[in-house]
Amino acid sequence: MKSITKAMMITAVVLVAFALAVTPATAARADATTITSGDTIFVGEKNLNFSGFGLTNPTLKYFDQLDASPLEIITISPADSFELRGIDVGDYYYLVWYVLDAADNTPGDNSVIVRMPKVNLDIQLENKTTSLKDKPFTRTTAVEFNVENNIANAFEDLIKPEVQAGYIEITTPDGVKVSRVGDDGDFNPVNLTETAFDTDAFDFSTMTAGTYTATWKWPSTSDFYNKDYESKTITWTITSAALSIEADKDTVVRNNPFTVDISGKSCTQYALYIVGAAADTTNYPQFLPGQTSVVTCSDFNTTGIDPETYTDNSDIFAAVKTDESGSCKVEFVTDGDTLAQTYTIKVANADNSKTDTVKVKVEKGAITVTASGDQSYFLGEEVTFSGTNTDSGEVFLFITGPNLPSNGGLLSAPQTAVKATGVTWDPVDVEDDDTWEEKWRTGEISLDAGTYTIYAVSGEFDRSELSGKKYATVSIVVKKPFVSASISSSVVAKGDDLTITGTAEGDPDNVYIWILGKNFARFESEAPEDDGSFEYEFDETKDLASGQYFVVVQHPMQNKRADIYPSDDATDFVDTIVEDGSYVWNRISKTREFILRGSGSLQGSDAANALVEAINSPNIDDTYLKLSFLIEEAWIQIDSIGDKYVGDTFTITGTTNLAEGNDLLVEVVSSSFQPTEKTQSGEFCGASGTIEVTKGDTFNEWSFDVDAATFKPDEYIVRVESIEADVTATATFNVLAGVPPTEAPTEAPTEAPTEAPTEVPTEEPTTAEPTPTPGFGALIALAGLGAVAVLVLRKH
Repeated sequence: MKSITKAMMITAVVLVAFALAVTPATAARADATTITSGDTIFVGEKNLNFSGFGLTNPTLKYFDQLDASPLEIITISPADSFELRGIDVGDYYYLVWYVLDAADNTPGDNSVIVRMPKVNLDIQLENKTTSLKDKPFTRTTAVEFNVENNIANAFEDLIKPEVQAGYIEITTPDGVKVSRVGDDGDFNPVNLTETAFDTDAFDFSTMTAGTYTATWKWPSTSDFYNKDYESKTITWTITSAALSIEADKDTVVRNNPFTVDISGKSCTQYALYIVGAAADTTNYPQFLPGQTSVVTCSDFNTTGIDPETYTDNSDIFAAVKTDESGSCKVEFVTDGDTLAQTYTIKVANADNSKTDTVKVKVEKGAITVTASGDQSYFLGEEVTFSGTNTDSGEVFLFITGPNLPSNGGLLSAPQTAVKATGVTWDPVDVEDDDTWEEKWRTGEISLDAGTYTIYAVSGEFDRSELSGKKYATVSIVVKKPFVSASISSSVVAKGDDLTITGTAEGDPDNVYIWILGKNFARFESEAPEDDGSFEYEFDETKDLASGQYFVVVQHPMQNKRADIYPSDDATDFVDTIVEDGSYVWNRISKTREFILRGSGSLQGSDAANALVEAINSPNIDDTYLKLSFLIEEAWIQIDSIGDKYVGDTFTITGTTNLAEGNDLLVEVVSSSFQPTEKTQSGEFCGASGTIEVTKGDTFNEWSFDVDAATFKPDEYIVRVESIEADVTATATFNVLAGVPPTEAPTEAPTEAPTEAPTEVPTEEPTTAEPTPTPGFGALIALAGLGAVAVLVLRKH
């Protein structure tokens, strides 16, 4: 036996070209056993006569190429009664073999086609092409077998029973093998005179229900007997034709479907209905519209089922027909109006002589509701209501509370009753996973602060109609929004920044900041963060006059609109706020409150009071917070330093009204620092650096560390200058030569010395350099410091 891999090596193109070039077209045999060139022979055939080729030693040879040696050689012996065995053919069937003398290895004109005998078996509906293989059907179903083969074309009605004869063997559920069914079911033997044909119809009505198998078999007289050339086994199941009905669930929550499965005779029409359904069927389960499962056969006829035939007639009625397997699946749907009760569903044949029933209980579902957050909200915030609903496909929401409609008001308009004439009550859709969600924007409704109850109902029912209905509630607290704020400092040095921070509850889009002083007015808007916090930095104090200023932080409340605002144009009442407008307007009354800027405008405190009075108007829902701060001239003070010695480390300190975090430039320079002759060294003696202002108890503080190790004895000038504000301070101190005097010890030694002290040699006194007296050099040093300051300011 050669490997099948060899056969796969031959390309399709070569094979087709090879066969067409040297082989005549396949034709039916002229004689059942006499073989001529171009005939088809089958593996397993006996008594094949090759003597007509006139060869001394006839052989069958297979080539994969015309100029190559044969891959396979079969000796034809005896030539007049040859049997083609599978072991000799190997994997080279369905191919062209050449008839040659044993000594000849050149393909010639004589060839045959070698094939494997094949028979395919199927079971199907009578007069139809629908296969029932691996399917169930009732014993009353008329079926027939379909047989396909590759043998008939090779013989063209020639009689060769030992090749063409065969039969169908059926194995019953009990393991019994039969070759006939009933008195009229003799279908064996069958001659393969056609490549495809159907047997006569068979009636399995007397057969036992269960699983059957069938195979095409060759009789013992056949050439192909016992050579593994039978058809593949097919399987089917015969079911009882008894009428029955089952439901996919015993209990269903309304708003969900359920399905019934009907079993009966194949392709038979039945009546299906709900027992005792009243004339008004709107509250009963309904058939799913347009379902094709009630009509599974193409020849379904809706006539023949008369509802009047049934003693328990129902308006929930359908005529259905089973499929080939005797089954039919029908779906019922329910909704929120379906009555919660047990339903009896019945199936009956045409004359109501055979019936079966099944009970399905429809139950009420459940509904839940929750509110986002802690259930306490400021007017203007967005609240999300969500939950589940297994009772209906929609959720209806309403609100109750102080002086609202007793049976519930619309969530979008709480003062409007949900059942008021002409009111549209918009429901919330329930998703496929039974969840729902609705966002409620409290800034868009008219509602006072207080405690309220939200109802989520499975249908369009107000509070008076909730008996027996499914609903859920959640309580919420609605609060009036407010604003809190503070200023970074109540006293601000001119040139310092001022920061206003705070929190605006109620989720406003903006808070509005007014800064008012003598001949000064500023209006700004600031958007709070998600947590309500806001921060505004005012950086224009440098050019403001000293004195008191007022800050009003305005909260627009739930309508998210500044109802008191500045504008130059009275037409800007609705949408536009013109910052720093000449007038302050009342958006509600559409009147001018006072002049904010220019001729006739109110001064600082008067403007602030007028603004507060306007916001306090009963027609204005805005709220506010009033603050004040003082701007004063910036100053820096240097604390007394005192005399220091060469080598000392010390700290220069001072106070200022500049804000914490301001940068100060500190310079310590010898008063003798001046232009020198070219022959002089002229070293710089001093220190400089930048420091930050820190928080102090009464005034803010600053400090600068000095190391005098490299200092020379002299007078030194300290200059402290604000980098941002226009303010400077100076002071002087002396650095002396020598060592600071040591204080006498405060305690006497506890023991007298036992030995005379060793005498220490006395050093020769050194002549100290005279301390220079400040004079002209100091003036030059101040001039130098001024030049340095100019350079620093330019740099910054």
